[in-house]
Order: sequence, then structure tokens, then C-alpha cells
Amino acid sequence: MGISGPGAHDDITDVPGMRVGHASNTEAKTGVTAILPNSDGVPAGVHIAGAATSTRQFDSLRPLHLVDRVHGICFGGGSAFGLDAAGGVLACLEEQGVGVPVVGVTIPIVPAAVIFDLNFGNGSVRPDYHMGRQACLNAESGPVEQGSVGAGTGATVGKLFGIQQGMKGGLGSASVVSNDLVVGALVVVNPYGDITDLEGAIIAGCRVSPDSLQLADSAQLLKDGKTWSRRVSTENTTLAVVAVNARLDKIQASRVAVQATLGLGRVIRPFHTHIDGDLTVLLSVGDLRADPNRIGLLAAEALQRAAVKAVRAADGFGILPSHSDVAK
Repeated sequence: MGISGPGAHDDITDVPGMRVGHASNTEAKTGVTAILPNSDGVPAGVHIAGAATSTRQFDSLRPLHLVDRVHGICFGGGSAFGLDAAGGVLACLEEQGVGVPVVGVTIPIVPAAVIFDLNFGNGSVRPDYHMGRQACLNAESGPVEQGSVGAGTGATVGKLFGIQQGMKGGLGSASVVSNDLVVGALVVVNPYGDITDLEGAIIAGCRVSPDSLQLADSAQLLKDGKTWSRRVSTENTTLAVVAVNARLDKIQASRVAVQATLGLGRVIRPFHTHIDGDLTVLLSVGDLRADPNRIGLLAAEALQRAAVKAVRAADGFGILPSHSDVAK
């Protein structure tokens, strides 16, 4: 048995057939990320754990839904407005002949989900059809740009006392290779909670005041009863995609998505709060026969590192501190 380690890029494109494309508006501080498997489409499952999700076509990932594969995943900012970007991804894939042929028309299946970033940059500018199409056109199989890019452009973390005492989140990706098995993950980190490293030290999160770089430790404050959770239920979401070069059906993929999501609980504190809109998609991109529990463990590891990479690469754009500011 070999030892697990990151792939060549240490991101989701280490899984054969996977491509990722971003479109970012750094002036308005929002963007779109298209995550695309091979053109034939792939079986997929989902774990929706959040109470504040904002999605489009995610019903197609349910085990009882007739559609048996997806042709892409679209993540974006802009809250519910940003779901318009999925139309651009669909149009781009249709032009490439990718999708389900139905009575002379090709219909791509592209579930979409968004984060709330309207309070970080210019909230009147949201991802749209054109930005979604550009993200699709930009999709490549090489190294994935990470940090404040694509759907992570306006992401923030540590919002126990509101965004004014939070820090910059972002988009991260990582992979784990174990013998022939390759598991890759991509995550948009925009949670209510703080982000820790793998040893449990907070690396980005809620600060004690808007003018301070001192981290407050949201989970400890809540456990000690020193504060109450804010009631705003639209600001917080962690969106994740895991791809694996193994064969899984929709039910297996959905179960592995649950196991994979557990990894994020190690680096986000608190995680899965009642005001987070978290979800994880699992893409079965290959024919390798592998134990689903093995895949779940590796997926959890990849998601953990992807979340840490997201905040370490984040740029606060002079609006909020980023990890690099706190780490000085």
C-alpha cells in the first residue's frame, strides 16, 4: 500500500478529465467559477446541510431524479442574483455540443450555487450570464488559481460580530493521490465561523474589534456563552466540490459527499451553523473500483487542505484583513 500525498498540481484538476475556469470582477469584488468534468458528463451526488442555501437545478443530483449525470457545476457570488451566471455556462457548453440530446436540442445539466458577497464590494454588480459564459470559456486542466478569485473573490469568514470584524475568505483547491486513486477538492470558503489550520490554530476569523488584528475565537466565545449568534441567515456559505477517478452511482456519491463534508468541520469553527448554507457535490469522474469509505476519508482530507489554502491565498483588497496581514 502506497502513502497518500498531493497530486502534481495539488488541486482538483489532478483528477483526469477535470477543468476549472474563473471569471472575476475585482472592482465589484465578485465572480464565478465553472467546474467541468469530461464532456460526456458524470454521475454525481450532493449533501446539502445548510439552512440558507441558494441553488439552481440541484434537484437533478437527487437519487430519484431521472437525470443520471451532470456536465458541470457553477459556483458564484451575488447571492440569488448570481444564479443567472449558470445560464452562461449552459450556453457555452451547448455551443460545444455538451449535454443531454433531447428532440434535436442539447441540454447541459449544470447545478449552480452561490454565496452572499453583496456586503463586501459593490453589491449592485452581480455575476451574470456573460460572466458565467466567460468562466466556462476559461476552463483549463492546468493548475487552479486560488484565493480571492472566481466565486471566492468576495468571500469572507469569521462573521460572529458582522463582516466589519471578519476577515477575507476565498477559493481553494487540493488533491490526494493514493496509489491509483485520485481525489480532488475545490471549496469556496465564506462561512460564519473561523478557519483553523490542521493543528487547530485559527488562521483567519472574527476579530475582537474592527480596528484590531487580534482574533476573537468565535467557537470559544459561543461555548462560554459570552455572545449570541447573529440572526442574519443569508451571509454565510461554504460550497464544495469533490471529484474522484472512481465509479460511483448517485446514491454512493451522495453518501461519500456526507463523509467528505465532515473534513471541513475540522478547519471551520463553528461549522454547519443554523445560518450557513453549506453543500458538497461529489463527482464520479472515472471507472476505478474503490471502497467508498476510502474515498470519503481522502475527500475529507482534500477538503480540509483546500479550505486552509483558500484563506492563506486570500487578498483583502484593502477592505478587510487577510491571513497574510495577521501572519506578519
